[in-house]
Parts: sequence; structure tokens; C-alpha cells
Amino acid sequence: MWLVVDVGNTNTVLGIYKRRELLHCWRIASDQKRTADEHTLLLRQLCVGAGLKLAAIEEAVIGSVVPALTQIFVKTVKDLFGISPIVVSADLELSLEIAYQDPSQMGADRIANAVAAHKKFPGPVVVVDFGTATTFDVISREGKYLGGVIAPGLHASASDLFVRAAKLPRFVEIKEPSRIIGKDTVESVQAGLFFGTVGQVDEIVARIQQELGEKTTVVATGGLAELIAHQSRTIQQVCPDLTLDGLMQIGEKMRNSSS
Repeated sequence: MWLVVDVGNTNTVLGIYKRRELLHCWRIASDQKRTADEHTLLLRQLCVGAGLKLAAIEEAVIGSVVPALTQIFVKTVKDLFGISPIVVSADLELSLEIAYQDPSQMGADRIANAVAAHKKFPGPVVVVDFGTATTFDVISREGKYLGGVIAPGLHASASDLFVRAAKLPRFVEIKEPSRIIGKDTVESVQAGLFFGTVGQVDEIVARIQQELGEKTTVVATGGLAELIAHQSRTIQQVCPDLTLDGLMQIGEKMRNSSS
């Protein structure tokens, strides 16, 4: 079995794979104050609670955009399972040509999304990942990573709005509103956040396709993918586990090439 760890700025997603089938998945806060010992204890509890024997975890791969947490998770995996995890970066021999001027600037999550999307969908693909940032990654028909777009994420935009606007409520549930014209402050904020994100996605995707000169498959992933895809005119597929799948595929490729 494989342990796959996707460390994001807000949340960390952990998955257990057996023969590329995702058996278990957990989402925890990306807490930089939590020590390696605390992560070890937490991960042990998750595995035991799922009825997993620690010895069954034979391989691990980590994709992280939080440098401070990368080494903590490396130590956690070594301490708990006695294995050295693969840490995903653009320095690996990937089945992906990266057209970024400086590939080291590309996050492991975006690398994983590109790898998984190219394998799963024919033709050019745009991956929209709804995380702390909303990212758009463009992969050519041949499997070349062409570049992308980074925009503020929905939750980040909402938090900034609430901090800067004193009279707004401190928390508003992010959901699809029943109408665009809000009848109170909460409805108005919900409409702005939700439809603003839908419009952002559709406009950016349209401009990407115009620049490419061809239509693409548009795939959404991340925590808010299902919510936004319901109203988007451009999102065609929702793949909640796309990042984990990509990390898993990269991990397998690295292990097979080193054996």
C-alpha cells in the first residue's frame, strides 16, 4: 500500500492507495505549529481507526507547497512506517515537460494535477484547482505543461473581505445562492463570492482557449469544485482526487525507475 500526502497551505489531504485504488482519505489542517511527534500520533490514530496495519504501508509520496511542513511529514513517515518517502518536485524525472521559465517555482500540487489530467483525459486539458488559491494549469495534447494562472481562492477572498469591511458579518457560509440579487447582507455576500468565482473561472478558461486556438477539456478539483462546477459553463469534469492520483502516479514512476 501507498501513503500519499498532499500538503496545502490550508489543508493537508492524506490518502491510502492499494493498486491505484484510493481506499481511505483524510483531510487535516496544515498546522505548522504541530510537531513531527504530534503528526506521527495523529497519523497512527487515523490508520488504526481505519483498521490499517502500519506494516501494510510500504511506500509513501509527499507533495507539499509548505516547506516548513515538508520535512515534518518526511520525518513522520520515517518514524511511523520506517520508509523514506518520495518528495515531488520539478527536479524529478517526470513524464511531463514543464514550460515554466523556472520549473522550480511550480508547486507539487500543480505538477501532480498536470500528470494525472494528461493521463486521464485525451487532448489539451485545463485543470482548475480550488484551494487557498484558485489555479488554472494548461496541458497540451502531447503532455507538455504550458503554464497557467493563479488567482485568489474563494475562502481567501472571503476572509480578506471580512477583515477589511468592518460592518460585514465575520462569517458567511459559502454556498450557491438562490438568486443573484441579495435581499440582505449575507445573501449579497454569498452572491458576490459564488457568482464572482463562477464568472472568474469561465472568463479565464475562455481566454485560455482563445490563446491556445482550440477547445480543451476542463477539469475541476479541490474542495469547492463540485459547488462551482454546478453553475460553470466551462467545467466539464469534476475529479476530487486528481491531485492525490497524480502524486500516486509520480511515486510509482519514481519507484519503478529506481528498481
